[in-house]
Amino acid sequence: MTARIGVVTFPGTLDDQDALRAARLAGAEAVPLWHRDKDLKQVDAVVLAGGFSYGDYLRAGAISRFSPVMETIIEQAKAGMPVLGICNGFQILTEAHLLPGAMLRNNHLHFICRDQKLRVENADTAWTADYESGQEISVPLKNMDGRYVADERVLDELEAEGRVAFRYLDLNPNGSLRDIAGITNAAGNVVGLMPHPEHAVEPLIGTGGTDGLGFFTSVLKKLVAA
Repeated sequence: MTARIGVVTFPGTLDDQDALRAARLAGAEAVPLWHRDKDLKQVDAVVLAGGFSYGDYLRAGAISRFSPVMETIIEQAKAGMPVLGICNGFQILTEAHLLPGAMLRNNHLHFICRDQKLRVENADTAWTADYESGQEISVPLKNMDGRYVADERVLDELEAEGRVAFRYLDLNPNGSLRDIAGITNAAGNVVGLMPHPEHAVEPLIGTGGTDGLGFFTSVLKKLVAA
């Protein structure tokens, strides 16, 4: 039976179609999910795609966190469902307290859009198992509120528990503390990152490579194994 990956659309989401396409390319059944609908349509995993949900008013992700669909996603994530938050999705995951820390305005106060090198720090999560720890990948990055921050206690805890999933290489594009580009929860089923793996899944778009496809093939293997 084909695994079903749901992708949520909020008002202002930009990258839902890209995420749906990435899921299909990986071999999953891609299922659109609407922010006002609590029903997850029996999906096996969920992606919160990038964009500017609700125009990033108040704080990026702060309003979307209270959308009806998030009530179910929070419940299912705590029960072990794989959830991936990309860019604005990462911001929503921190606002929903599924991941610790917060996302602030880039330290240079400018929107940034570039190809970004990352180092995979944790290859044991539901979304990174097709990578190797220490592997370097390149995926597009585009954000205005991409600076990851947390207090020193949380940062030390993330480091000690191996929960830093990705780190920026060569250039820290937004001032994120300790060059953190993405993190995971303790169980490894919830992952958030600012760069966009869904834009690096086929040679004709994004970086011209497929370094991002491993996110989606990883979760399929996780679901099959489960």
